[in-house]
Amino acid sequence: MSTPLIHQNTIIAPVITEKSYGLAKLNKYAFKVAPSASKSQIKKAIKDLFNVDVLSINTVKKASRRVRSMKTGRHLNTPVTKKAIVELKKGQTIYIFNALKS
Repeated sequence: MSTPLIHQNTIIAPVITEKSYGLAKLNKYAFKVAPSASKSQIKKAIKDLFNVDVLSINTVKKASRRVRSMKTGRHLNTPVTKKAIVELKKGQTIYIFNALKS
């Protein structure tokens, strides 16, 4: 039986890229989330962890693919990953993404 999704298991990490900092200026923030997390679970986790109001959530799921290991030559499968782009109410921010602005 799998472990229940709690907020710490739902939101894995923020996505820190140039594109995500560009989205932060538009009041949208990207997070790596659990592949089994639903939009409602993501919304509740963001609201509880950062005390912000979520307007919308877009999710992107990257499928597993087969790669060849350069070290052993064996074929391996990459894990399934999921990313959520969260839009917040105007005037609210998540301060993780404001660290590099100054």
